[in-house]
Amino acid sequence: MELFRKIRYEREITMTYLAALILAVIEGITEFLPVSSTGHMIIASTFMGISENPLTKNFEIVIQLGAILSVLVIYWRKFLTSFRFYLKLGVAFLPAAIAGFILNDYIDCLLSNIWVVIVSLFLGGIILIFVDKWFKNAGCTEEQEMTWFQGFKIGCFQCIAMVPGVSRSASTIIGGMVVGLNRKNAAEFSFFLAVPTMLGASAKKLMDSHKTIQADDALILLFGSLVAFIVALFAIKSFITFLQRYGFKWFGYYRIGIGVVLAIAVLVLKTKSQ
Repeated sequence: MELFRKIRYEREITMTYLAALILAVIEGITEFLPVSSTGHMIIASTFMGISENPLTKNFEIVIQLGAILSVLVIYWRKFLTSFRFYLKLGVAFLPAAIAGFILNDYIDCLLSNIWVVIVSLFLGGIILIFVDKWFKNAGCTEEQEMTWFQGFKIGCFQCIAMVPGVSRSASTIIGGMVVGLNRKNAAEFSFFLAVPTMLGASAKKLMDSHKTIQADDALILLFGSLVAFIVALFAIKSFITFLQRYGFKWFGYYRIGIGVVLAIAVLVLKTKSQ
């Protein structure tokens, strides 16, 4: 990462509204796609020279609140069904809550490593290319009732997404298919599980850093959350339609492609800096 430190020191390290807009659009589009929203924001912030800005680190977590609000708006009826729904979400959320508390400092270190993102994008892409062939009921669209234990196992899969570039959406959707859900139901439960997970992550980040957030910073955080919310409203509906029609393979090709392009870009920049 020495290369990117040199780039940052040569540029003014500030979070502008334009940078916030770019990151928020990326978050809104990628949060619920199996391509890693965090990985894409790390890539964008690194090349904009703001990845080590404390506000950027807060921004990348907090604006996820805007994206998950879109889930509440689109699926509001589901969140008013029964108390059992929330209990199942709680059981599924528990593994990530425990792992996140224990591994928080280690995860923060990984967030600044571009090569972790590259490797995760590439390996995750390979898995997504073949995942539809591994599960025979993947293309079914009938509603399925998920058990408590299935929810817990999906929650364990979510822990893998703590590695930048893995994708929380990909890990939980694949986890859902592993325990017997079809693509549609696995994707929708992944959306639901994002609500407590991202709320918890954002709340912890705000508690840890609230003393360093200035008034201008708060406005940028609110702006980014609003943009992410609006973009995510369209992204969720489009993703479900695309997933039912084409499956995961195109997301796999995309991940591999962007991983290769990013690796080449990093190596070229490193060569030029020597």
